[in-house]
Amino acid sequence: MNTKKSLIVLSAMLALSVASPAADADNTKKNERDKAGDTATPIDQSNTPEDLQLVKTIRQAVVKEKSLTAVAKNVKIITSAGQVTLRGPVNSEEEKTKIESLAKTAAGEGTVTNQLEVKAAK
Repeated sequence: MNTKKSLIVLSAMLALSVASPAADADNTKKNERDKAGDTATPIDQSNTPEDLQLVKTIRQAVVKEKSLTAVAKNVKIITSAGQVTLRGPVNSEEEKTKIESLAKTAAGEGTVTNQLEVKAAK
């Protein structure tokens, strides 16, 4: 590739990186919250067969649900001793409620902590 083409490619790449800043890239507050130990993180996932099966059951129900967006289908599902924590972004209150309902159907009432966050509309 000649120098002129290289400069054009490099300029285009630079322009794209400047034109599309990651507005949600600053996770400082979330990292501080998670460091406090008050909430479950993926590292808290239990490896007991029962907890792994519960995660599998909930994940399959979430993925199978046609009304949920790809964002909602990628939430974190963390289980430990039969207790389920749901974390991550969803696009609407309806998605938040639907995922919680699917988790409660699989895990039982009183075993699900819903920490899903509805993303602000842009």
